[in-house]
This record gives sequence, C-alpha cells and structure tokens, in this order.
Amino acid sequence: MDIELIEKSEKVQEDIKKQPVKILSHDETLDLLINSTKSIARFGDGELKIINGRRVGFQEENSELGKRLEEVLCSKQDFCLIGILDELNGYENHKEDATEYWIKYLYDYRDVWLKYVDVNREYCSANITRPYMAYLDNSGCGEYFEKMKKLWDNKDLVICEGKFTRLGIGNDLLDNCKSIKRVLCPATNAFNKYDEIINTVRKYSKDSLILLALGPTATVLAYDLAKEGYQALDVGHVDIEYEWFLKKATNKEKVENKYVNEVADGKNPGEIKDEKYESQIEAIIE
Repeated sequence: MDIELIEKSEKVQEDIKKQPVKILSHDETLDLLINSTKSIARFGDGELKIINGRRVGFQEENSELGKRLEEVLCSKQDFCLIGILDELNGYENHKEDATEYWIKYLYDYRDVWLKYVDVNREYCSANITRPYMAYLDNSGCGEYFEKMKKLWDNKDLVICEGKFTRLGIGNDLLDNCKSIKRVLCPATNAFNKYDEIINTVRKYSKDSLILLALGPTATVLAYDLAKEGYQALDVGHVDIEYEWFLKKATNKEKVENKYVNEVADGKNPGEIKDEKYESQIEAIIE
C-alpha cells in the first residue's frame, strides 16, 4: 500500500472512530428477515451515486430515481428495513483490492453518506447478498447460504429481475421454494419502465415472496411494495456471489448465461434454452 493510500486510510479510520454508524452484521440482518415478514431495500455505492446525480453501469442518470432513492434512505418507517454499506464502519477482513477500493471510496464519500444517514438509527447490512468475494475469510459462506435459503423455504416466489439475471438458474439456490414466477425487466435503465414493472408485480398475491434483482430500481421497488403489504427482498448480486462460491472463484469472473455487471466480458450472456426457466416466465417488460 503506497503512502498516499496509507494516509487516506488513517483519515478514514479516524472519521469512523469519531462518527460510527449503527449497522447490523450480515447474520443479524438475515436473522431479522427470517424471523419477520419485513422487506429490505439495499443501498450501495451505486445508489448514492444516483442520489447525487451520477450514473452507474446499468442505470443512466435519472433525477426522479435519485429523489426516490433519497426518500427511501431517509424514510422513518418500520415496514421496510434499510440496508447500507458495512464498509462505512471499516473494511477489516477485506481482500487487498477491495480494501484499496473502499479506502479511496470512503475518503471521498463517507461524509456524503453522513448527510443522509442518521447515526442514532440502527441500519441493516446491504452486504447480506454479497458474503463471499470481497473477504479474506469467507469460510462460513456455505452455512451462510444455507441459512439464507430459509427466507424462501416452501414459499411461492415472484422474481422480478433483469432480462439476463436468471436468478437461481443452473444452481440449487432456490430449490427449496414452493414455486417460481418470473417478471423479466430491462437489463439496463429499468427505472424508465417503473410504473409498468410495479403494476405487473401488483397482480400477484401478497402471500407470495417477492425477490428483486434489478439494480437501484429494486431498492425503490422493495420500499413501495412493502408499503402496500408485500414482503419484498432486494437480493441483487446474491446469485452471482453464490455461483462464485460454488466455483471457489478467487476473483470476479463471468458466469455462463448470466449478466455480470462487474466483469468486463460479463454483460452479453446470450440466450439459454431451459424449459423449466422458460415455463416460469410470466411477463416480459421491454
């Protein structure tokens, strides 16, 4: 680590010590969801960029989305848990590349987060769906994923996902659920179709568990559906993390037939022929 990075790290650690944020661990957040019917909306670095008028890889600048994300992040309610970055309190147990990323990020943006985050409030972990790749010690991941599967055990699922996300296809992540219905949405700029997406999901029973894998749009969608009495879980990245875990991957890599935004050659997964998957598709929103 070079001198500049060390100095930035020292400044970040000083800021964290001075103003920590109350954030539950991955396991504590998961326990809360398993033992309740609450929803969760997750905020990562991308959501904050959009709030501040910037774009991310699969969502262009959108002032309306930025306003909605800010509304959800600052909301005072109890029907939808708010997950934020664990790294706001540090990056221990992170691999070298992840550590360097978070030092630079927090040096620039931790103060920005504190404009929106209430330090007297208890938040959940946004990283519940990302327990594997970033960490030096991920030896408990197998047990963690098994625990996560309790969220949808014997439940009817409605999966609202990007066109090429294909959540649970080709692995056993969702094998213990009762049934799956899928709503496929645009792989990029999904918020442009927000009204059509939420109106489509509203057609399903509130007894269903709604799984959302749709980038920043999922954050707002989880909140809005929760407000209407659904249990909606923003689970973006969980399937890719599970694939990497199964492969024992040590670096982010493309996953066959699935959209991987964080890998240069992972954004054109192509078509698949899978009768079970195709039978689950009930709506396609272009």
